[in-house]
Amino acid sequence: MTAASAHTPDSSHTPDSAHTAASPAAPASPVSPVSPVSPVSPVSPVSPMLVRLAGERATGALLRDHGTLYLADGRVVHAESPAAPGIDVLLTAGGRLPRAGWEEAVDRAGARREVGRFLVDSGRIGGGELEICHLGALFDAAYFALGPGSGPTRFRYGVAHWIGPVRPVSASAVERETRRRRELLDQVWPYAAVDTAPVRAREPAPGQAVTRRQRVLLELADGVRTPLAIAWALGRPAFHTLLDIRRLAAAGLVETPAEPAAATPAAVPSWVATVSADPDIALLRRLRDALEASL
Repeated sequence: MTAASAHTPDSSHTPDSAHTAASPAAPASPVSPVSPVSPVSPVSPVSPMLVRLAGERATGALLRDHGTLYLADGRVVHAESPAAPGIDVLLTAGGRLPRAGWEEAVDRAGARREVGRFLVDSGRIGGGELEICHLGALFDAAYFALGPGSGPTRFRYGVAHWIGPVRPVSASAVERETRRRRELLDQVWPYAAVDTAPVRAREPAPGQAVTRRQRVLLELADGVRTPLAIAWALGRPAFHTLLDIRRLAAAGLVETPAEPAAATPAAVPSWVATVSADPDIALLRRLRDALEASL
């Protein structure tokens, strides 16, 4: 298990006064004109506040409606979201760690914020396995916490998570992975309505192959469970389940929700046709008010 490393001053940049004197310059030679280079538009950050907090090397909890990111010295050390199964579910659902073993770790080490260390030191799980599972849970929850429309962003300084240090990652890595996941979903099936709708399986076409992983998902696609509910039932990361469901949709193996119909404009009242064309301003205003009231 890798604890967050201490930060040391950046020695790669020195003040201008500390630079050594330059050697005498050679005679100037003709300079060929350089063609102008078009500036590259910077990529908009997924979360401007996360970028700013990373620059400040802040410690605390970044709270949004769909999840929370925990920072230590500007690095992301944990993330949680109600949409994504947490590290406890990922460890216990598959039987890798008994539920009682997880609860004991929380009871005995949660107050010290050393649950991760306790799991490794007690031999319940290996350090490498814990890091892999923790990173999976972190990126999974961060994807939902940083999603569009996640509401206002707040930050509480000094807040730490009870899991303790496991494998901190940079804010830029979290931003980059979140953006990559959004693009990947759209490449597979660019209709996000399937992410939140109940999933119902369809019969494969004659000769269409279904993998074992897909079959497990289709068995739970009963027309009631959503992709996130299936993820929780299987103890799998939520994003991976969304990706699997979109692949099933692209293959025609699940029913896809219909696109919302465009709103039908309100009909113009029939009495409008009987109105005189006389440009009476007061009459026109009354007509406008009446039309607006009927729309």
